[in-house]
Amino acid sequence: MTLLEIKEIYKSYGDVHILNGVSFTMKKDETKVIIGPSGTGKSTLLRCINQLSPPDKGQVWLNGEEITNPKSNINKMREKIGFVFQDFNLFTHLTAVRNVSIGLEKVKKIEKQEAHKRAMQELTRVGLVAQANQYPAQLSGGQKQRVGIARALAMDPDLILFDEPTSALDPELIGDVLDVMKSLCGKVAMLVVTHEMGFARNVADEIIFMEGGIIVEQGSPKEMFTNAKMARTREFLGRIGALYGDEKGG
Repeated sequence: MTLLEIKEIYKSYGDVHILNGVSFTMKKDETKVIIGPSGTGKSTLLRCINQLSPPDKGQVWLNGEEITNPKSNINKMREKIGFVFQDFNLFTHLTAVRNVSIGLEKVKKIEKQEAHKRAMQELTRVGLVAQANQYPAQLSGGQKQRVGIARALAMDPDLILFDEPTSALDPELIGDVLDVMKSLCGKVAMLVVTHEMGFARNVADEIIFMEGGIIVEQGSPKEMFTNAKMARTREFLGRIGALYGDEKGG
């Protein structure tokens, strides 16, 4: 069953064309990884999906409902789409558990005690129950990102968007975040923008290679890493593999 359908998405900022007709679909509980050089529209695409940056043209459908329809209830639709940001986006004045529970209270109107219980369950799931009452300033970057993942999971989304979730982390902290993401595979649909080739190779159901605002090639990890059709895909994967290490985080 199709969960997400992206149809001919275009996005420009002034005269700069960022996305030039991107289309693909995702199934329920599928993990797709988007790779490509910086500035090619990967993060913009995620922001178009949940309407943080509405596309200039094209449609986005979730569970058969068009998110891009001006008449759709975007706040209701966003409840089904988690977003894990590159720079965490935590509330600095709230503890880890309150960062996770506040959305349940404000958005889903869940009673405070029940929201706290659910938040603790999700912090346990990402290995942070001991840090529940600590503030973001007391947490490492990897711990902050895991709070961000717990916050997304608590809302029981159909899809979680990950925007380079490990790029702001020290190398030794990346593994913990990737391990949590791997544990979610097959349980929730994930669309992940990343440079972590080990994660892409070992976990993705499909890899999408983007450049210049279009999809150059897409396929299974095996196809992309061992038998990519496009010379540009092979060149990119070879270069990024040498830069980051083929099995980093893998």
